[in-house]
Amino acid sequence: MEISARNLLKGRITHVQIGAVNAEIELELAENLKIVSIITKTSAERLNLSEGKEVFAVIKASDVMIGTEE
Repeated sequence: MEISARNLLKGRITHVQIGAVNAEIELELAENLKIVSIITKTSAERLNLSEGKEVFAVIKASDVMIGTEE
């Protein structure tokens, strides 16, 4: 797979929740490190996403914000 995005994270799907329009996909990138993606139901079905499948999270963002609790 060749793509222009630089933020490419490999993980394993740990949870899939399909809704009427969107799907929530939870990936485990490393032990105790997870990321959640909301994609369309159509995309989740087209990619045949299911728990245990290895996939890539592709993050494209022009801004990354930083916050503190101070």
